[in-house]
Amino acid sequence: MAQDQALPASLMGQLNRYSDAVLAIIIALIIALLIIPMPSAIIDALLVFNIIVAVVTLLTTMYNKEPLEFSIFPTYLLISTLFRLGLYISTTRAILSLGSAGSVVDAFGSIIIGDNYVVGIIIFLILVIVQFIVITSGTSRISEVAARFTLDAMPGKQMAIDADLNSGILTEVEAKDRRRVVQREADFYGAMDGASKFVKGDATAGIIIAIVNLVGGFIIGATQQGMSLIDSMQTFGRIAIGAGLAIQIPALLLSTASGVVVTRMSSDSDLGQDLSRQLLAQPRGLMLAGVLIIAFGFAPGLPKIPFLLLGGAASAAAYYVNRVALNKPALDERAVTEPETPASDNLIEMLQIDPMELEIGYSLVPLVDPDQGGDILDRITLMRRQVAIDLGYIVPPIRIRDNIQLPSHEYRVKIKGVDIARGTVYLDQLIAIDSGTTSGKVEGIDAIEPAFGLPARWIYPERREEAEVLGYTVVDPTSAVITHVSEIVKKYAHELIGRQDVQSMLDNVKQNYPIVVDELVPGVLAVGEVQQVLQNLLGERVSIRDMVTILEALGDHARMTKNIDILTENVRAALGRNICRQHQSEDGKLDVVTIDPLIEKEISEAVEYTDQGISIALDPDIMQKIVIELSNVLEKAFSTGRAPAVLASANTRRALRKIIERKLPNLAVLSYNEIAPEFELQSVGMVSLR
Repeated sequence: MAQDQALPASLMGQLNRYSDAVLAIIIALIIALLIIPMPSAIIDALLVFNIIVAVVTLLTTMYNKEPLEFSIFPTYLLISTLFRLGLYISTTRAILSLGSAGSVVDAFGSIIIGDNYVVGIIIFLILVIVQFIVITSGTSRISEVAARFTLDAMPGKQMAIDADLNSGILTEVEAKDRRRVVQREADFYGAMDGASKFVKGDATAGIIIAIVNLVGGFIIGATQQGMSLIDSMQTFGRIAIGAGLAIQIPALLLSTASGVVVTRMSSDSDLGQDLSRQLLAQPRGLMLAGVLIIAFGFAPGLPKIPFLLLGGAASAAAYYVNRVALNKPALDERAVTEPETPASDNLIEMLQIDPMELEIGYSLVPLVDPDQGGDILDRITLMRRQVAIDLGYIVPPIRIRDNIQLPSHEYRVKIKGVDIARGTVYLDQLIAIDSGTTSGKVEGIDAIEPAFGLPARWIYPERREEAEVLGYTVVDPTSAVITHVSEIVKKYAHELIGRQDVQSMLDNVKQNYPIVVDELVPGVLAVGEVQQVLQNLLGERVSIRDMVTILEALGDHARMTKNIDILTENVRAALGRNICRQHQSEDGKLDVVTIDPLIEKEISEAVEYTDQGISIALDPDIMQKIVIELSNVLEKAFSTGRAPAVLASANTRRALRKIIERKLPNLAVLSYNEIAPEFELQSVGMVSLR
């Protein structure tokens, strides 16, 4: 038994190993068909092979779940068209020289034509016209439109991938795979646009060659073989039409396969399953159709039996489908995320507050139900991993629970039991984000993108390509929620990190660098003081992943001062290279906005370091003017495609950050001490009150 199972696997392995040689033999055979006269037996075998290949191709396309599963199809169409051309030439040569093209052609001619070759000609013409005008023309048009829309949508898809990568939804490897798929889609539909012309030309060639065989055979039979006009017409008419049908029927199947490929959208199931599921999704429509057909059966003059039988069958099928849907056990969606009620005597657990919670309305429960396609739990895990890589902080587990008091399509994020942000998503729609470069307005519902507050529109999936062509960045509801949660995590990471987290990080460093930890904690700084430094860093989105460098910098300066703000500035200087790389532009330079020395002097004179932190005794009007002027300079820089940081002296950096953080919370403020030598500065403006 094991040997029987191993034999097919071994055979497939050998075929894959020598597939290039097999393809070369097929091409050589096609060339031979074009040049060398073939015996009738070989022509018969090749005609049967052509039919088998066409049937297999059509069935393969029906079982594919997405077009790229048959990405070689355009090249396959070219080779099959060349193969049929060889069959046309071989059969034409045999018909005109021998008066016969083998038993397969004779069988097609006899069965289809019978004793009336005029009927055969009409059937052949109908077959070719249906292929040429209906299937081939439609396929060609769809291929052309799909190629254009796919190419136009590429920039939007690439931006969506970059957004998912930046928000931590995708890893670098997954993003590369997604980009490769987008490129393959563009290549595939572009190739299909050209390959559909092969099918169209094949249908035209079939008509011309059949006419040549018919007219040429008629002339040869009447002039060279001594047949009467009627005998010549019947003999060569049957052979010519039989040859045309034997070759055009497989061509029709391949045309249909081309149409299936270019009209097929990505799905989790094959075509048959999609058809049965979607056609039977509304049993009321099937029931009404059955009743209507039964009514036709009672109309005068119409045959009753077929109408009543088929109408009854449709009604019975609708009744069965509807009954199955009603008896299907409903999923207790609330059980997916609702935690168990604690025992009445275990009140301590009721007092515990989760570091971070995501509450969802009832309609959003499918987001966390794997049986309904929800993958938000897996994507939150990926997001936490990406935040750990970017910031060096392991986000605590995020509890997800449903809340029936929320509007059904709304969610909210809580940190330590307090509402931080809310958002609204619709699971049956996509959110199209206006990045400011759109060339039109897509039909949909006006909205605000929850993560960054950008103008957006909720659209239905069928308008996705239209929106991407217009320049919108289109994301699915789960991605919108994940991006929002990711931004909240980054914004409030300094509040989430606790002493226990810091102690765990110290224990981890101590395994490989025990001296670094023992020299600092607890003899010089307490865990709480280290926590405050890390909170200051995370508050400005500075990664704390390089804990060894952070602890060594604290060890170097903590004996001289215990002021947390000063220690933070010393740590930032030690992390300068990483900080600069984080804000480096695409051209390798560090775009910065500088501060007028007079402003820095005023700020420096107004700064006082106390045990409670930094204190700024500066006129509020001056602080307001600094913020306004800085906003104007930044707006000019953003209009040129630059995203600069602010550059200040080491003495005023922290104070300047406190002045602007309420109005410009995401703006990075760097000091000259943090600029590593290898980074080239490029000033894009100066803040001045003069």
